[in-house]
Amino acid sequence: MAESRSKKKNIRPVYRVLFVQQDRIYEVYVRGVYQSDLYGFIEVEEFLFGERGGTIVDTSEERLRAEFQDVGRVFLPIASVLRIDEVERRGTARITDSKTTEQDNITRLPLLGSRSKLPHRDGNN
Repeated sequence: MAESRSKKKNIRPVYRVLFVQQDRIYEVYVRGVYQSDLYGFIEVEEFLFGERGGTIVDTSEERLRAEFQDVGRVFLPIASVLRIDEVERRGTARITDSKTTEQDNITRLPLLGSRSKLPHRDGNN
């Protein structure tokens, strides 16, 4: 059976988790991702952020750091999770708008909580 790259190196894996919250896509890096005992939720813990004190400040990462500063564990509804990847090293955490821009060539599926209405089967809204 193939072992993951992180197990071969005897280090704890780093995961990139992308999830949607209020029409924004959050990209965070964590050490722990687990199936929750709460039905329909994923547990995410041990958030990883870049070192402070550099001359370049990423405002998106600073907002995420402030939002998750005192949080030990987050319970994400499984329907809001877009993707979970095991990665070699931590990247830059960020928040992006989930709306399609003119530069995108990908049409996204409607997200949960989207304000657009789909027509009813009988044609009435």
